[in-house]
Amino acid sequence: MTTLEKQIDDKIGEVRTDALDLSYGEIANLHSNEELVIDPDYQRLFRWTNEQRSRFIESILIELPIPQIFVIENDDGVYELIDGLQRVSSVLQFLNPTSISEDELTLEGCGIIEGLNGKTFSNLPLSLKLRIKRSSLRAIVIKKQSKSFLRYEMFKRLNTGGALLSPQEIRNCSARMIGSVGISFYALLQELAVYPNFKSTTATLAQSDLDQKGDEELVLRFLATKNAADMFKGSVRDWLTDYMEEVILERRQFNYENERADFEKTFDLISQKLGETAFVKFRGKSPIGGLAPAYYEGIAVGFYKARDIIVEQSTEKVKDTIVSLVQSSDFREVTGPGANARTKFRKRISLVEEALRAACS
Repeated sequence: MTTLEKQIDDKIGEVRTDALDLSYGEIANLHSNEELVIDPDYQRLFRWTNEQRSRFIESILIELPIPQIFVIENDDGVYELIDGLQRVSSVLQFLNPTSISEDELTLEGCGIIEGLNGKTFSNLPLSLKLRIKRSSLRAIVIKKQSKSFLRYEMFKRLNTGGALLSPQEIRNCSARMIGSVGISFYALLQELAVYPNFKSTTATLAQSDLDQKGDEELVLRFLATKNAADMFKGSVRDWLTDYMEEVILERRQFNYENERADFEKTFDLISQKLGETAFVKFRGKSPIGGLAPAYYEGIAVGFYKARDIIVEQSTEKVKDTIVSLVQSSDFREVTGPGANARTKFRKRISLVEEALRAACS
């Protein structure tokens, strides 16, 4: 056996799976008995429209093929749904909407059996109720004996590239697959994302970005820029994911107390000196547009690096320095087209730090 073959065989042995055919009635009972759980973080991502949910119910009734779902077996034997949320939630809402805190599903948009439109589960004929309950789908169970890293990788690969989840939502849910370290890191991102002076200085973040955990991604972006700029190679998405993996897989030291303190002190300072327009573009003295990510990382980490000399400076001096800098040709050069080049990434941080130190010296 070659070395490559042995490496593959060893990894195959690290993930244990089982396959079960479960009826939708059994799935509903498992959920009611808390033997199949949908974590609130996943349930919040349940975004199918009523028409999509209705068409799925129609698919069950006319016996169209249904893709398999994936669950993880927790230490206590409870199953946690990690892929197939929309399918399972659609059926649970139809059979028992109170079990997932949803309104009763009235079918709409069914294009194959139009007579289903306007129907609820309660007013279907008994034969159709039983057909839904007795119909089954395949569940792949990732056994609790599997290595946590492979559980993490499986969730990430199942969901990466899907239109429903943003990169940060995938990171957050994936982190939970690791166990306590992943959960702790995710909890820190959540905690810092609601820190008052962070919220005030990032108030210009678009609502659509907030809806997809864009605020938590900004927290992660600050930590990665501060601690792992050397890992940046041009793709922000990959860089943030790789940095988070380094931390939650304990390949990189991460002091929670120190990182929290640095974050809070930095954004206290940014809030004091720049306020709600900290990370936007300017035309003259007037702020324009929403939060610009390249401005955010440059200014936030530039402030962190120059924090020792900014504290005693007047708000007017510091703000005038930043407003002038972001309109300079040098800064625009490293935040415009091609901003994710590695050299431009480093340069915009150093420009902020150097401008602040020069103005405050």
